[in-house]
Amino acid sequence: MSALENEIADLWTRYDNGDVTAETADEDVSATLEAFLEALEAGEVRAAEKRDSAEQRSAGSRTSSGNGEWEVNEWVKRGILLNFGLRENRAFEYGGVDHYDVLPLRETGDLGDRGTRNTPDGTTIRRGAYLGSDCIMMSPSFVNIGAYVGDGTLVDSCDTVGSCAQIGEDVKLGANTLIGGVLEPVESAPVIVEDGVSLGAGCRVTSGFVVGENSVVGENTLLTPRIPVYDLVEEEVLYGELPPERRAFTRFVESSVSDHDLFDGGAYKPAVVATDLETETLEATEREDTLRE
Repeated sequence: MSALENEIADLWTRYDNGDVTAETADEDVSATLEAFLEALEAGEVRAAEKRDSAEQRSAGSRTSSGNGEWEVNEWVKRGILLNFGLRENRAFEYGGVDHYDVLPLRETGDLGDRGTRNTPDGTTIRRGAYLGSDCIMMSPSFVNIGAYVGDGTLVDSCDTVGSCAQIGEDVKLGANTLIGGVLEPVESAPVIVEDGVSLGAGCRVTSGFVVGENSVVGENTLLTPRIPVYDLVEEEVLYGELPPERRAFTRFVESSVSDHDLFDGGAYKPAVVATDLETETLEATEREDTLRE
């Protein structure tokens, strides 16, 4: 257990017992909260991590679509919650507009040094978010606290990367894509999008769903644990995950209420169908080299 984790654990106990509040927080508390946010922004701590050892499994772990398992770091999520609970709402200014929040937005001076770009007029990065090298954020887009965006990833226009979401390297988030946030309860795993994934425009990934590496997901597909994934490769029905190297798209299957008198012609519910990737699919989703020049 690191020194920072110990400090967060101690502070959480004090906060949970009512011994410290936003009104009574002193300079030592503020220093711990700041150090925690800086560690998040540097990528030194993450809300969830992929671990190979079965001995490290917990109630908040989720089977990864590839080797290893994603495990939530509950203490990190507690540190994020402390940054809300132990700070007072106050005025900030961003882009000439006054707003009220408990946290300022993230400083972006370090992004240029590692080749990451965020276009003007609408790219918003909240404190405690990590962006890797050679990333692109198109405006308008938003990355929330605790999110991790890996090297070479494209966050396109009108995209939202929710709190604690873990986005891998060389991922393409199509325009108007929503990556849901999972902050509470602390034991719940966040949304995971593994390396090399391409999400088509208008996709929604929510409630701790795991998108396996190198998968290609069609436009307007909803990935959530409540919707079944019919994996035609392994001939099984999955919930909460898409295996690696799949091409996925939305289809509709017959609903259990199809025979109800109120439904003329039957009722249907959404499902996701997953098949093998095809060479044409991979070529169509390759990123233009000119974006990186």
